[in-house]
Amino acid sequence: QKLYREYSQQFLTLFLEWDISVQETKEEEEKLANLFREQQKIFQAERIVQSQRLKKIVNLYDQILKCMEVLEKDHEHFLSDEQSEIRQEMAILQDKIIVEALHNELQMLQKFFLSLLF
Repeated sequence: QKLYREYSQQFLTLFLEWDISVQETKEEEEKLANLFREQQKIFQAERIVQSQRLKKIVNLYDQILKCMEVLEKDHEHFLSDEQSEIRQEMAILQDKIIVEALHNELQMLQKFFLSLLF
């Protein structure tokens, strides 16, 4: 019986230590599971934030492209208008030059005819 009590006592002690160890392991496992869930929630929240930021970036990029297209069309219209205006000014200047040349020719003819008369 003494031997039985000694072994029983040792077995009981080891069993209690093992049970405490199992309980501690379960507690640590629960803590780790909670930490994992918290990390998972944080990660999901960050994914949502990053997704929203990416959408904003894409929207801004689309707006920039649209603005660039509008700006390019405006620039083309501006250039076209300027070229048209320059052509008109050149036509007016050509007409002035022709009128002035004709006027000079008329003056020369007048002088020539007057010199013939006098």
